[in-house]
Amino acid sequence: MKQIEIIKDTNIDFIKHRKKAFIISAVLVCLGFFAFIMVWFGKANLSVDFTGGVQLHIKFDKKVDIGALRDALVTNGIKNAQIQEISGTNEFLIKTKGIEEDKDIQNKTESIIKNAFSDKGFQILATNMVGASVGKTLKRDALIAMVISFICIIIYIAWRFTFIFGIAATVATFHDVLSLLGIFYILKMEMNIPFITALLTIAGYSLTDTVVVFDRIRENMSKMKSRSDFGDVINRSINEVLRRTIITSLTTLLAVGAILFLGGKTLFDFSLALFLGIIIGTYSSIFVASPLVFVWRKRVR
Repeated sequence: MKQIEIIKDTNIDFIKHRKKAFIISAVLVCLGFFAFIMVWFGKANLSVDFTGGVQLHIKFDKKVDIGALRDALVTNGIKNAQIQEISGTNEFLIKTKGIEEDKDIQNKTESIIKNAFSDKGFQILATNMVGASVGKTLKRDALIAMVISFICIIIYIAWRFTFIFGIAATVATFHDVLSLLGIFYILKMEMNIPFITALLTIAGYSLTDTVVVFDRIRENMSKMKSRSDFGDVINRSINEVLRRTIITSLTTLLAVGAILFLGGKTLFDFSLALFLGIIIGTYSSIFVASPLVFVWRKRVR
């Protein structure tokens, strides 16, 4: 039975276009560094998890639409509330920022909901306050988790390939994380715990793509007649796995896209981070990681 070829064999000179790719990556990384500084000083759109605030667990006797609940809060001045509906119940979790700026934010939220849904039988089941110190601890722990992941990447790739490959893979992963961070900052999207989860997920996804390319480069290096052929080896290796890379990324994007467009407001930020991260990760595994190995090897030898 004849198989259908969605993508034909390619013969693209990726090394030739490395400088253009490096310029694009440099812009993204600079944007990411700027966003990182803004996050560090609390100037970005950080969630309650990192800034402190109030979490309310509320319940209605009758069905309430989450969109109507969000609109009621936004209309009355609480614009940065995170609302999560508990599936199968009439219960919601509401997180609001600004515990230090507005001591009566809990009373204000309760008053808004009572006035907007007076016929729904509203009650508060639990209240939790997240202090600014706890938010700073979570932010620090998130950064530590990222650093540890990068160190582990270097060790793993250096053990499986060589130290140069390990550094290139780490730089490419670092590029992906910073690029996504910068894009979210520019879009003024909220950065929360699920966003950190998405960053770590994308780091792993990108690394997997990079390892596939590096594996093929290592196989083809054994057939290399001279060191001057290394650029051709990289081009051939990327072209050989390009079909696999694109199809895998498109399939993953279809799944994440379904969550992005059908998952509702609660999952939108998380799924958007994954969607953009997959695109960036695919780009870096082709245009960043392998060309970095080529440049480094060329200068060293």
